[in-house]
Amino acid sequence: MIRTGEDIQVVQQSYGQALKRATARIVVCAGPGCVASGSPLVYQALLEELQKRNLYTTVDCLMEEERDGSGMLVTNSGCQGFCQQGPLVRVEPEGVLYTKVSPADVLEIVDAVEAGAVVKRLCYREPDTHQTIVHEQDIPFYKNQVRVALANCGVVDPGDIRAYIHRGGYQGLAAALERTSEDVIEIVSRAHLRGRGGGGFPAGRKWAIAARQEADQKYMICNGDEGDPGAFMDRSIMEGDPHSVIEGMLIGGYAIGANTGYIYVRAEYPLAVKRLQQTIAEATKYGLLGNRILGTDFSFHIHVKEGAGAFVCGEESALIASVEGRRGMPRPKPPFPAVAGLWGAPTVINNVETLANVPRILTKGADWFRSIGREQSPGTKTFALTGEVENTGLIEVPMGLALEDIVFQIGGGIRGGGELKAVQIGGPSGGCLTKEQMGISLDFDSLQEVGAMIGSGGLVVMDENTCVVEVARFFMNFIQNESCGKCTFCREGTLQMLRILQRIVDGGGTEEDLDLLVEIGEMVQLGSLCGLGKSAPNPILSTLENFREEYLMHVLDKRCPAGVCNNLRRFVIQADKCRHCAQCAKVCPANAITGSRTESYRIDQGKCVKCGACLSACRLDAIEEVY
Repeated sequence: MIRTGEDIQVVQQSYGQALKRATARIVVCAGPGCVASGSPLVYQALLEELQKRNLYTTVDCLMEEERDGSGMLVTNSGCQGFCQQGPLVRVEPEGVLYTKVSPADVLEIVDAVEAGAVVKRLCYREPDTHQTIVHEQDIPFYKNQVRVALANCGVVDPGDIRAYIHRGGYQGLAAALERTSEDVIEIVSRAHLRGRGGGGFPAGRKWAIAARQEADQKYMICNGDEGDPGAFMDRSIMEGDPHSVIEGMLIGGYAIGANTGYIYVRAEYPLAVKRLQQTIAEATKYGLLGNRILGTDFSFHIHVKEGAGAFVCGEESALIASVEGRRGMPRPKPPFPAVAGLWGAPTVINNVETLANVPRILTKGADWFRSIGREQSPGTKTFALTGEVENTGLIEVPMGLALEDIVFQIGGGIRGGGELKAVQIGGPSGGCLTKEQMGISLDFDSLQEVGAMIGSGGLVVMDENTCVVEVARFFMNFIQNESCGKCTFCREGTLQMLRILQRIVDGGGTEEDLDLLVEIGEMVQLGSLCGLGKSAPNPILSTLENFREEYLMHVLDKRCPAGVCNNLRRFVIQADKCRHCAQCAKVCPANAITGSRTESYRIDQGKCVKCGACLSACRLDAIEEVY
């Protein structure tokens, strides 16, 4: 049981001393990407091999003074970030990183750890130079990052509160409870921490509004409803460093005068739900949650609320409705949640990443946080880097870093030496940036100026084989499905935009459709009730502005330059190569191919269903696929 700030330091020191007694610590990534690649099997194989050699030990054993420190620790961690190279195994304290590890490699790894050697064949190799890089911090993917919110992800055992405390955990809470609530809000305000969920609203200002309200009951809510396709930043924090979220909520609750908190997390994240529930139980057991925390008058209780996975519940008022047991639909504002939120009480809603930054600000200070990033957008931002880059995964970079640095340094450039075409930033609500805009600074204000937004942090890199019209259609299909239907502009506007885009990729679009898309998009932006609707047209409007020529090819030339839109492709029989064998006609499901032994075969484009069966059947390469 921890009753004072001094008790936190005792746990920190005892755990640190135990780690020093171990011969080595082998850390296996248990992030979703590595788990999918087989990391649990690697962990089990390591455990069995160490037990077979009588080398396995635990932290609890190492805390006993009589231990001689000859054992090795093997632990799981949260996402280590470099998902494409998983399963990942890191050997501490040297920081040796092994990539694409399989259970068959375990024997060699344990032998190397015993001998103080390195298995170089398992280390990362640069694609261009083929140089072997042994240590994690020297790999370009990691070297160009600055980790604040992800500082513990991939490092601590998320199932052991002592591992979090050893890394400075709960000292931010202790520092907050030694100050007045006004002082805590002033520190967060001076740090200029802006919401990492997409809106960028200053967290300190939101806290100050809630703190000023006279009410018997106030609430803190953590928004873990991460709904963007391909985004997994908040999920990784909840799974890999859940105590940072709990501590951030505790500090926020103390600052605004709340005694109850809710973590709203989608049920599609079962491991995150499980970890959060275990973390709450563990923090309560240690006295860091519950009544009279650290011997003060401050009491705080946290509940986990599982959401059904509705994208609209990322919006504050819709999220509140869902927590209350109602259908997740937004309401007009004001009043804002900080004035009248959950069950009518003042409520502060911060997303996972925002809260994970708070403990570091309290321990290291507002000036330290302001020293990272840009003046109006200080600190760092996590991104899910996906698409056609060599290195995909979870990253965290200083605000203000140029987009090209992420794509070409951290991401390693376009996969297979291809040509960069565009980057979709901010998920379905974001914008599409061209290669001419790669020098743009990644911060709230710079992106807003070009019609894009950081959003929750999705970064999809596209090469020349990507069709931006199809990308816009994909995101609009997602948004239209996720619209709650409450307001007409969003419900009907997104449906009409989706129908127009579908018509274009199907080959029936006209030039007038492009002007109509802009007109409807601007109406949806102006008339929608919540942020989902107001940002829904962004992918269309940004791609129309930056890639209008590609849209024109689709509607005028009936051609997809990227060769993606199947309904715009044509199959043509080359008469000089055709030998009248009729194999193509026999496999055509639409009877679109006609001809005879004396007459050249041809394809009726009006009947052709673009299935490609004829192309596969022709053994003479007489059929050409044309876009």
